[in-house]
Amino acid sequence: MTPSVLLADLAACVGEGHVLTGNDADPYLTDWRRAITGRALAVVRPASRDEVAQVVRRCAAAGVPVVPQGGNTGQVAAATPDDSGRAVVLSLLRMNSVRNIDLDTDTITVEAGCVLQAVQQAAREAGRLFPLSLGAEGSCTIGGNLATNAGGTQVLRYGNARELALGLEVVTPQGEIWHGLRCLRKDNTGYDLRDLYIGSEGTLGVITAAVLKLFPLPRAQRTALAVTSGLHEALSLLQRARAGFGAGLTAFEVMSMHCLWDVTTAFPQQRLPFSATAEHSWCVLLELSDNESEQHSQDQLEAVLSAALEAGEVQDVVVAMSESQSVEFWTLRESITLALALAPACVKHDISLPTSRIPEFVRGTDQALAAAFPGVEMRVFGHLGDGNLHYNLLPAPGAVEADIQRLVHDRVHAAGGSVSAEQGIGQRRIEDLRRYKNDVELALMHRIKTALDPQSVMNPGKVLPPWP
Repeated sequence: MTPSVLLADLAACVGEGHVLTGNDADPYLTDWRRAITGRALAVVRPASRDEVAQVVRRCAAAGVPVVPQGGNTGQVAAATPDDSGRAVVLSLLRMNSVRNIDLDTDTITVEAGCVLQAVQQAAREAGRLFPLSLGAEGSCTIGGNLATNAGGTQVLRYGNARELALGLEVVTPQGEIWHGLRCLRKDNTGYDLRDLYIGSEGTLGVITAAVLKLFPLPRAQRTALAVTSGLHEALSLLQRARAGFGAGLTAFEVMSMHCLWDVTTAFPQQRLPFSATAEHSWCVLLELSDNESEQHSQDQLEAVLSAALEAGEVQDVVVAMSESQSVEFWTLRESITLALALAPACVKHDISLPTSRIPEFVRGTDQALAAAFPGVEMRVFGHLGDGNLHYNLLPAPGAVEADIQRLVHDRVHAAGGSVSAEQGIGQRRIEDLRRYKNDVELALMHRIKTALDPQSVMNPGKVLPPWP
């Protein structure tokens, strides 16, 4: 089948105005970090599950790769085509309906192109909470969140995207439809296909819809910023908060003070609510969600933070006194990535470690980097509560990014950690997967890919390194 014939067939499936080529396709061909730009035969924008199935069937018959794409907010270029120009980018942004909200089962069924923030709002309007929350929530989509098993700021309490999904609807690489939109909390009938597709980054099929868990809206939420002199003290505060708040501790974020200074420099309208001096090297943002009352949450927060002050775990604490002030605190945290994007160069790492090993890892790796790459500046922040750090740094001129990442990732691996905590593998981390996964793991992953997608139609060149 010639490209022109295929494009005509695809236009018949989705409408001529939704098959984009030339300059119209350009916005879909560069990753969020603007580091990788690919080429594509076309960008196709289906509006339904059936249209997705038709597009995939036609591409499979023509031997044309399919690259699923949601909000294109990923950090590892998993939704960006290669430079061959052969692939069809399958944008799911038109599939953005909330199909159903069931308050008896506490579920919401949404299409893959729904923006995360819209799902949060729909849940809130129904008197429920959908807890997945991340910096890109105004533009990332549920399909992308599930395809990457997104984490975010409330993993500590609610888990990653995988824990928040009960059922999926998926188009297979052959264009078949798996109707798996179940709202069951228990279903022990064989292999769990849902968990297989979640986190597969579009390499096994196209997620077109999902049944997601909802939770009661908390009666009260309290947010606080605490200043600590080091990560050991921050870890002690985490242990204290877990003991004092239990499941009510919904977020525990740690930020080096340099990160916050970057934010206030880049965005002068933002202010730190405390006077930060050199010895105050870290800041913790914690959130308590309470299902009893405002007074109960206030009493809990005061008890835990007062004890932390007395124990010397924190030097200063500021509690948000209003919802708007809480938003200001979270805006400081979420603006770190935007501030770092303004730097001339930033080497990023999305790592996870056993929480107990994080202070020593950061101390030792900071020292190793400073010795190997004089002039490097660390910019570390992340989700201390679940062991996920965004261990970023600003290199001195002449430093090679690959050398820096090798040093960091070797130390992560030696400490029993992972080189990708929540952002996935995509194109950017394939060599890391080859280096740090053992042969048995890689062989099993390739067998799954070959079994489900023998033509390698779905998102080739992502996640899996060539094998053997």
